[in-house]
Amino acid sequence: MNLQNKVAIVTGGAAGIGRTISLELAKNGAKVVINYRSSETKALELVEEIKQLGSEALAVKADISDFNQAKALVEEAVKAFGKLDILVNNAGITQDQLLLRMQEEQFDQVIDTNLKGSWNMAKHAARPLLKSEAGRIINISSIIGLIGNVGQTNYSASKAGMIGLTKSLAKEFGTKGVTANAICPGFIETEMTKNLDPKFVEAYLNNIPLKRLGQPQDVANAVLYLASDLASYMTGQVLVVDGGMVM
Repeated sequence: MNLQNKVAIVTGGAAGIGRTISLELAKNGAKVVINYRSSETKALELVEEIKQLGSEALAVKADISDFNQAKALVEEAVKAFGKLDILVNNAGITQDQLLLRMQEEQFDQVIDTNLKGSWNMAKHAARPLLKSEAGRIINISSIIGLIGNVGQTNYSASKAGMIGLTKSLAKEFGTKGVTANAICPGFIETEMTKNLDPKFVEAYLNNIPLKRLGQPQDVANAVLYLASDLASYMTGQVLVVDGGMVM
């Protein structure tokens, strides 16, 4: 899974799962453009960490829900490294609330970042990816996009939309050699989940056959596989990384 001379953009790549994805790609030789919206300190620290690994990295601030900022992000990546081979649409937010209490703004913000942001990035990254010898689009969806969840009509719709987007991109770009696949993580242990009520976590564990929470590395490993030549004959697929939770 050698990614030497490959250039990748990871949206929301400075913290959480995105950070681990950025590191994993860099460890395997890729030059990584770390997109962030507010985590500047974390992004710059990650750039230095990647440089110490012997790879190259660049931190670029952009709100991918904004069409023009997404365009500028792609342009800066290509300007810095001369090309683009891998796009990882990882940036995402939640605004959880029961439907009867959810405000329109809460729905719009989640759709704009998670779904429209992914479309914005695919739109602007398309031309450089088509010039790549092995372009890859990897969308980080969620099991919630497959099964839904109480209080997450906005998030579920956005993540289900990403799956539909993935399949359409796979059909549009397949003849040009660019693959598009989605990953649906389950319950992944991050800084955010560490603050959850232990009883809530235990209830989830009871529904996971492997009896453990997922780690960011589990998702990063799937990204690495899809980005590599080993997955060259996979496109339009949904990889579920959830310990068997929705089986």
